[in-house]
Amino acid sequence: MTAVDPAHLVGAGAAVGAILRYATNSYLDGITGDRRFPYGTLTVNVVGSFVLAVVTLSGAGTDVVHLVGTGACGSYTTFSSFSVDTVRIWERGDRLLAAWYAAVNFLGALLGIGLAFGVTTL
Repeated sequence: MTAVDPAHLVGAGAAVGAILRYATNSYLDGITGDRRFPYGTLTVNVVGSFVLAVVTLSGAGTDVVHLVGTGACGSYTTFSSFSVDTVRIWERGDRLLAAWYAAVNFLGALLGIGLAFGVTTL
């Protein structure tokens, strides 16, 4: 059996993660109709933190970590969009909402990791 090059695993995972991120954002934009708040970015960051924690805490092999962790979760989640969204909300004068958004991203990610810990230790 031939080993798969890690770069191919990361690339394949990244393609899947990018498509899922686009689909998540499109879906949430469609159902909320609210362009003032980045529901999609918040969702992908929290869900991605959960999935990455499950992969990490479950002791998955290197190939799974490359495919799902580095590839899929790496392209599914986004720190850069989160940063830009936070600054845009702040600059339009919604200071409390910007702070709330930043806190919810952080706490949501921690909650996702905690939930993953609970799921993987059952």
